[in-house]
Amino acid sequence: MNEGMIDGMKLNRVISMFAILIASVVLISGCGNKSSKEISKEKKQEITYASTSDAAGLSPIDTNDSISSNVTMQVYETLFIQDPETMEIKPLLAESYDNPDENTWTIKLREGIKFHDGTPFNAEAVKYTFDQLKDPDRAAPRASLLEPVDSIEVKDEYIVELKTKKPYGPMLAALSHTNAAIVSPTADKEDDINKDPVGTGPFVFEEWEEGDHITLRRNEDYWRDSADLETVTFKIVPEMSTAISMLETGEVQFIDNLPSDLLPRIESLNDVKVQKSEGTRVSFLGFNMEEEPFTDLKFRQAVAYGIDQEAYVNQLNGLGIMNESLIGPKVFGYKEGAEDVAYPFDKEKAKQIIEENGYKGKKITLLAANRDNYKKMAEIVQSQLTDIGLDVKIETMEWATFLDTARKGNFEMTFLGWANSTADGSELLYPNLHSDTIDASNYTRYSNPEFDKLVEESRNNVDQDERLEKLNEANIMAIKDAPWIVMEHGTVSAAYSKSVDGLLISPNGQWSLYNVSRK
Repeated sequence: MNEGMIDGMKLNRVISMFAILIASVVLISGCGNKSSKEISKEKKQEITYASTSDAAGLSPIDTNDSISSNVTMQVYETLFIQDPETMEIKPLLAESYDNPDENTWTIKLREGIKFHDGTPFNAEAVKYTFDQLKDPDRAAPRASLLEPVDSIEVKDEYIVELKTKKPYGPMLAALSHTNAAIVSPTADKEDDINKDPVGTGPFVFEEWEEGDHITLRRNEDYWRDSADLETVTFKIVPEMSTAISMLETGEVQFIDNLPSDLLPRIESLNDVKVQKSEGTRVSFLGFNMEEEPFTDLKFRQAVAYGIDQEAYVNQLNGLGIMNESLIGPKVFGYKEGAEDVAYPFDKEKAKQIIEENGYKGKKITLLAANRDNYKKMAEIVQSQLTDIGLDVKIETMEWATFLDTARKGNFEMTFLGWANSTADGSELLYPNLHSDTIDASNYTRYSNPEFDKLVEESRNNVDQDERLEKLNEANIMAIKDAPWIVMEHGTVSAAYSKSVDGLLISPNGQWSLYNVSRK
């Protein structure tokens, strides 16, 4: 090998090294010029949520359970939406609304929006959805949301008019409910949207392997800015302890409805955040108001005085709020101080009423669904009522049997709850305590014409200030009459990886993944 060849090889090596150096500088400079959001976008934007059970279906018209609505909220949208921080109702698919008279709601829709199947969102789609929700043949579980609506008329392509039989104050709350979400008429006619959902939302349905998972992907043609998350997976994990282990190992990034007894374990996990805030749910002890001695106000007062709700709430590790108002602080219709008319814990007073009215030794059966929270309530209340002189036993039933038994009034005292998804007091008091709903959702079979009148006035009024006053009056009346003894107002809760950003749980327990990203 001669000297010229060696010099040539050296030169080639130097040139190659210089080229590599220049490329490295260019690459580093390029990265330095990118925004943090652009770099974040390069990371895999996906989230897996652990669901304790599978969805019942994926059609907002045909379902009415929280598991299903967790999914449908990401795929479909409503005309109005509740702000998760303030619970203020704001337009979403609607642009605005007007009440030319108290029985008319004229709703202007946003233009240029398409369903995931490419068909247009318009007034015809809204009318179709609401007609289906009201259709007796379809038997939608939440048809009651639009029960007061007498007619639905398309005024032009983007204006729909709802006429009610009477003024309907909770209309906007009803139209923000997940079961009033707008579906694609074409998809509903041509396919089964309970299995293959088609909405206008930020995520598009991809697959459902029943019993295992549901997968959604980002809607690249969304009418607002596209979501950051590319993929959303709802993983079915029946055991909460298993879900917590998966959260710890990173197999899932998000769980909610945290069990109070496992909360210390969850809060001890590294790289996991816990979110807790006041919710709209109420849990209560209810009397059968058609049976003796529960028809006697003195007996109900004795029970109310004899129960120390704090003994139950203190076991919840911060996942419950003590407030004896039927309408909770996060529900429209609550006025501070309403709880002051309730019967506070006073064991001696309770004993005195029991003895003076001949109820000492009275045999009572507490019916409880076979769920941890209700069983815990029953055990605490059994002990406390025994202390004031009653002979109390507990009967437990599995969930479906319990619901059927309680609905028929085959109980003495029982424990129940109401999620308050609309966060409107009328939609708490009417279905649960109005005499019209006995044999349906009024399990305690409470009937009070004066109370009924106040609740009707709260519903049949579009003046929200007047509605607030009527609801407060009705609430105070029911607290004093004591068909329920409130055990606690629920706290919404979630635990999620610290890599998850932008997650916010609404007081009604619902959440959207639209503003969520991974960092």
